[in-house]
Amino acid sequence: MTLKEFRMDNGEPAQAPARPVVPVFYACDDRFVKYTIVSLKSMKQHASRDYEYRVCVLHTDISERMQTVLNKLGDDNFKISFCDVSDYILSIAEKLPLRDYYSKTTYFRMFIAEMFPEYDKAIYIDSDTVVQGDISEMYFTDIGDSYVGACHEQVMIQFDVYGTYVEKALGISRYNFFNAGILLINCEEFRMHFILDAFIHYLHMYNFVVTQDEDYLNVICKDHVYWLDQRWNTQVLDNIPFPIDEAKIIHYCLFSKPWHYRDCKHGDIFWHYAAQTEVYDELLANLAAYTPEQRERDRTGSENLQKLARSETEKEDNFLNMLNSEHRSADRVAIVKKIEEFERIGNYFEDVENDPPSRMLMPDEIEYYRRSIVQKAKTKFAFMIAHRFINRKIDEKQFILKEIRGIENFRNLDTGAIITCNHFNALDSFAIQLTYEAAEQPKRTFYRVIREGNYTSFPGFYGFLMRNCHTLPLSSNKDTLKKFVKSTDQILQDGHFVLIYPEQSMWWNYRKPRPFKRGAFTFAARNNVPVLPCFITMKDSEYLDEDGFNVQEYTVHICPPLCPDSTKSEKENIRSLMAQNFAVWKEIYEREYGLPLSYTTETGIVEPDGVKPFPAAQE
Repeated sequence: MTLKEFRMDNGEPAQAPARPVVPVFYACDDRFVKYTIVSLKSMKQHASRDYEYRVCVLHTDISERMQTVLNKLGDDNFKISFCDVSDYILSIAEKLPLRDYYSKTTYFRMFIAEMFPEYDKAIYIDSDTVVQGDISEMYFTDIGDSYVGACHEQVMIQFDVYGTYVEKALGISRYNFFNAGILLINCEEFRMHFILDAFIHYLHMYNFVVTQDEDYLNVICKDHVYWLDQRWNTQVLDNIPFPIDEAKIIHYCLFSKPWHYRDCKHGDIFWHYAAQTEVYDELLANLAAYTPEQRERDRTGSENLQKLARSETEKEDNFLNMLNSEHRSADRVAIVKKIEEFERIGNYFEDVENDPPSRMLMPDEIEYYRRSIVQKAKTKFAFMIAHRFINRKIDEKQFILKEIRGIENFRNLDTGAIITCNHFNALDSFAIQLTYEAAEQPKRTFYRVIREGNYTSFPGFYGFLMRNCHTLPLSSNKDTLKKFVKSTDQILQDGHFVLIYPEQSMWWNYRKPRPFKRGAFTFAARNNVPVLPCFITMKDSEYLDEDGFNVQEYTVHICPPLCPDSTKSEKENIRSLMAQNFAVWKEIYEREYGLPLSYTTETGIVEPDGVKPFPAAQE
């Protein structure tokens, strides 16, 4: 069989299928193929007859006898083939580091997209599984441009030692780490984004020793995972949140192997299918022959793996620390660590970056709203050069606005409104500016509230934009502040839009919603205008910024407007709007990132209770 063309068991090229094809890949050796036989037997019993399942077993050493046994499971619905990947490994050997572990079967899944270019998608499944659902349902899940469809790795969630490892050594949340034993691989995206090359790059760069291939895949695919229903990878661990008969695939992960332990949890399901195969007696013999010494080896192996995870976590040169020290700006790394510390102590309103020296803005220095002809000309010129600037950033892949969702919520506004947005980058207001322009509201102007020092003291090009692009600077001068409040009220009453960051401070690339100040909601309640909550989510792109971090791909989520309630007092409306805004941000965060919103704050964070988003509303 060639590497570029799927062939039938007899070695002849396959004919064009009359039914849609579902490609399924296993990877195993001669010792493990008997478990593949049980897995495939279970898969067949639940598969739809509407599709042609092409099952390919990647290997280097499966005997002819075991190939014959497995081939007997083939029929007109299931086409089974074997692919010896030895030649392919040799063809890329010069790219690989001088280690022998890359040839382990666990890494073969990395080769699927390149070896089988005829497939846009493919399923990879470990052999230590039992399939209770129709695998085609998983295959035909639309995962968009995600690199993989996968399920959360429950080991990282249920065992703190492993959760801490992936967060401190890999830089990935324990709730966003996927199990690589069952994957829906987006082959097209793998090829387009050179995932195999990225894998080889990381092989040279770092030796992951805890979960090995799973670590590599999670680092490479970070932020590009479509989260499948956990039923597609039900790991046999303590906490399974649904009845086992609802599991689409049961995964006997870690040391939980029914062919080693008679009391293995849900092992009866494995033996139900095993009894229907030619390898049943062999499996029983293996179970009977599994010695106390081997069981003790499993026990110590589990302990040693936890020790290894702790060791990698504490290493000064672990992957994340190495990445930070060798490839990333020390100043930016320090900011990330400062954010972690601020979250831990609950210091949410202080900036993590040093502001430029500031001076007080006096009332005679600014006209907030009714500006002169000269000021309007400056504004027009400022927007022209601002568009040139952001377009250049877009062309250079240093600013990526991937998608705007809910634009109709912005487009349908027929009154003035307060716009809220999370604040995480100096360029995030450009994302909202482009969103405003996409909403096509030419009769309504978009203003943004900024810090006093950004207006009075910011130097150069950015300072010019700060002073001239419809900005509303706050001021520490009482008279200027009165002027700001009066002008902002008038702007809203005249039907325009005002962007206010309710979190106040900017935390670079911080993804969670933070507690709010009252200002934005006070303006909305006092002027009886809606709040339009916007929340920007981020994904790592394949491009690096000047500090060595991944440029973020932004998706702007525009929520339905939140309107003050005429039956409530101003104070009640402020509190209600704050709570509603936080609730919709929280919902977007948890949905888009696939993890619960939680904080490391040692004093504890109270979840929104419909009245206030955090333990104390801030003035």
